[in-house]
Amino acid sequence: MQKPSIVVLISLLTVFLALMSPAASCATITVGATPVPHGEILAEAVPILEEAGITLRIVEFNDYITPNRALAEGELDANFFQHQPYLDTYNADAGTTITSLAGIHVEPLGVYSVKRASLEDLPERAQIAIPNDPTNGGRALLLLQAAGLIKVDPATGIMPTVFDITENPKRLRFTELEAAQLARALQDVDAAVINGNYALVAGLVPTRDALFLEGAESPYVNIIAVRAEDTENPALLALAEALTSPSIRTFILETYGGSVVPVF
Repeated sequence: MQKPSIVVLISLLTVFLALMSPAASCATITVGATPVPHGEILAEAVPILEEAGITLRIVEFNDYITPNRALAEGELDANFFQHQPYLDTYNADAGTTITSLAGIHVEPLGVYSVKRASLEDLPERAQIAIPNDPTNGGRALLLLQAAGLIKVDPATGIMPTVFDITENPKRLRFTELEAAQLARALQDVDAAVINGNYALVAGLVPTRDALFLEGAESPYVNIIAVRAEDTENPALLALAEALTSPSIRTFILETYGGSVVPVF
């Protein structure tokens, strides 16, 4: 049997010391999250952290703005709801220095419809709803490009807008809505591009219900975010270690069946 490498042993010792240090022991950390899947994943980490003497308090949010504001203002110790491109945009706009502590999973973005059975069924001038925030709106347009429906100016990188569409053979029309409202709008549009967490909340199964689904190679990894000055906080390091543990990986795979993809 192959012996564990010195690097592995040092990593394990580092985690052990982080879990057992006085700063981590008997601590309470408050983490903001959207309910599904983030809140559910955090709930699975509660007993792991309890073994290290850490109490995890979960505060749920139903939007993408408040959790970062609450973290920056000190109401939270960390949050878990967003991907790095979204955080980068938020920091640039708000002048904050929130940073990623660990990448946990990808929630594939999907195109959904209750009126059309396939993308081929979309008629001329079909109404498509997409997120109205720059990062997820751009992500949605890139997904529609990958599906062959439109083309966008490559110079815009990962944040194209509807004004950057260079080819639109079906003359699709776009409606920009808050991400949390997209699933509710399905009855009113031909299709909507919905974030994975809001699709799950609406009872949709991305791997089953999406007409087109983002691949696991997505750069939009959902992260645990903390204030820049807290990146060495032992209790928060213990949280990151718990959320990237084998038991959490198993929980994600067994619970979401490919609709949420762990990256560790």
